Amino acid sequence: MISYNPKEWFTFIFRFHKADTFRKLFPLIIGISIYCFVIDYLVIDYFQLTEDNHLKNITIMHSMLGFVISLLLVFRTNTAYDRWWEGRKQWGSLVNNSRNLALKLSAILIEKEDKLFFKKTIPYYAHVLNLHLKDQRINQELFEEYNINIEHKKHKPNQVVKLLLKKINELQKENKISGEQLIYINSELTSFTDICGACERIKNTPIPFSYSVFLKKFIFFYVMTLPFGYVFNLGYYTIPVVIFIFYVLASLELIAEEIEEPFGNDENDLPTARIAENIKKNIEEIL
Repeated sequence: MISYNPKEWFTFIFRFHKADTFRKLFPLIIGISIYCFVIDYLVIDYFQLTEDNHLKNITIMHSMLGFVISLLLVFRTNTAYDRWWEGRKQWGSLVNNSRNLALKLSAILIEKEDKLFFKKTIPYYAHVLNLHLKDQRINQELFEEYNINIEHKKHKPNQVVKLLLKKINELQKENKISGEQLIYINSELTSFTDICGACERIKNTPIPFSYSVFLKKFIFFYVMTLPFGYVFNLGYYTIPVVIFIFYVLASLELIAEEIEEPFGNDENDLPTARIAENIKKNIEEIL
């Protein structure tokens, strides 16, 4: 995730960051520029059409459809941002619940060996969840340290929670944790699986295919017909006007595509690895 100062206007305007949509759209912008030039040349110089031609009435269609496409893009960006923000809230809950669990165990447990187990395992869950959501390889060092055989095809975050629950159950049998204390810490333990399920729901449920395809086609055909409407009034100035309109519409769609999947490695995705490191630091301080 990009860290920035929102008050630096001039830096944003005149600097093209690698996450900027202009870089991604540049090949299309070149293609549309050539397309607009060809249309302008054919209409103005080759066929020498005048303003009396019926093509000028196509601007009526653009006025009507412009309102529709703006509503669709607003809905699209709002839906994508809701998914991004929901993911951030879930990871915020993971931070708070990890801290709460560590604080409670710190007050309950006496032996250093037991505290050391949770000092390693609680932050390891955040680390595993981060890699799990990014479909990356998960290191097995913690499981190997405690001589636990795991199946690689199984759900890794669930296995970490299972490890925590098994340890809690052993401590309860050894009378190191009472039944009341077990209920006291149960909400934090169960919340880990709830958070994982919510993040998987966001990851595995993208925007419906038909809606995404329709919006892209709508933008494409809307922009492709713009030169026919503006050429009679703007002439060759139609080229920068159409490019600017395309840049705005396509950029909104690109931004929505990027933030609707917040657990990847894109510039605007959630900093889950950094959050996992912060959880580790907090748990080490507490335990």
